[in-house]
Amino acid sequence: MMKKLDITWEGVFDSTGYLFSFAKALCCAVKNSPFSDMAEDIVATSGFAFRMWVSPDLCPSATSTWQFKLQKSGLENGGICCNYIERLWGQDDIEEKRRLEAIDMIRQSIDNGIPAISWDIGVCEWGVIIGYDDEAERFAVLPITGQEGEMEYAQLGRRELPILNVLTIVGKAEKSWEDILNGTLKIVINHLQGNEWGENASGLEAYSALIKHLEGEDTKLGSSWNLEYFLGTYAPLKWYAWKFFEGHGLQELAVLYMSVYENWQKAFEMKKSLNMSAQENREAMAELLKQAEVWERRAADILNETI
Repeated sequence: MMKKLDITWEGVFDSTGYLFSFAKALCCAVKNSPFSDMAEDIVATSGFAFRMWVSPDLCPSATSTWQFKLQKSGLENGGICCNYIERLWGQDDIEEKRRLEAIDMIRQSIDNGIPAISWDIGVCEWGVIIGYDDEAERFAVLPITGQEGEMEYAQLGRRELPILNVLTIVGKAEKSWEDILNGTLKIVINHLQGNEWGENASGLEAYSALIKHLEGEDTKLGSSWNLEYFLGTYAPLKWYAWKFFEGHGLQELAVLYMSVYENWQKAFEMKKSLNMSAQENREAMAELLKQAEVWERRAADILNETI
């Protein structure tokens, strides 16, 4: 018989419908835990509200090409204790062992009333596992698309993009707010400066990687769905950054990130509603992103001065 939690995406802020799926799943899991008051903050204190990756060809998978183990250290910085397991490419010798360990982790999390975060449970994005049935050896899953489904235990880590990535929330760390804030600011600066692993443009350099497709002669990528995906993935993350600073009295940074969010959101809405093959529309979107970059670079300068 399926043991299942009553979980939906309701209450998780996503202004575009494309919010970075790990951040969305993380917020959902924490919101449906005993630590629900930390659900929005954790998107910022883990660093994800400030992360951006952009590939030269605007391949959507670039948003999920990063050092996955940062999930655990990010949550721990934000004061959340978690269990984490991964199995990446070229690790076939440990595939079965890791999969069985992950299944056990998921069972324990659901027994504790908290959904488990997992990669590729319906689409190639992160989502949450909300139930299990040991007799049928099936999970109840809630992909980022919002349509509940089921998945066999045997499929975990073996689907369309066959890697294993599971994280479960297990507790709250005894960590002072001062330590959480200081750690967050260091994570933010490290990423905005592009110091995290990956070959794609990251942090503030992501701006030029996007803008060049709006100003170049080749309009194909500048008017593509791919651009919409990148704008939609990162725009709502800026909202979490804004709300984090606003909620903790860091007013100058809050004002900057409110403006950054508004420009990204406007750019996304332009992409959805206007003909981007028209040069004037691409130029208008480029100006929105350029101004957002100015504000976010100013925020980075403030953060550098603060640390």
